Amino acid sequence: MPTFRRLEDIEAWRLARELAREVYAVSGRPPFDRDFALRDQVRRACVSVTANIAEGYGRGGSQEFLQFLAVAKGSVSEVRSHLYLALDQGYVTEDEFAGLNREAESVGRLVGGLMGYLRRSSVRGLRHRRETDDPGPGDPAP
Repeated sequence: MPTFRRLEDIEAWRLARELAREVYAVSGRPPFDRDFALRDQVRRACVSVTANIAEGYGRGGSQEFLQFLAVAKGSVSEVRSHLYLALDQGYVTEDEFAGLNREAESVGRLVGGLMGYLRRSSVRGLRHRRETDDPGPGDPAP
């Protein structure tokens, strides 16, 4: 797995950002836009995915990154659950649901893969780095 030099290098974050953009678009259309509770909840869950990946990355330690990724992964499941409710209410078509759900599953797999990498890695993060170490995930370039 490559070293992340910046947040935008994290594929899971990039795909989660795209998912959020698409969820915001679909939830902004009638009649979805009038179901304030579901609309706001699915949007908050999308925001949680990107925000937790970003915050974990910025913390400087692999264990903290792992904790924030776990929260992000849970939020992906929440997004998927809300999408099912939107489908049941007729707020999204079967095709829209299928595309968004597939994208959410992809985000979840990427986050899970990153979590697995961090668990197996000897890299502990920027705070634990010696001057001679190579940068690890979440570490800025020297």
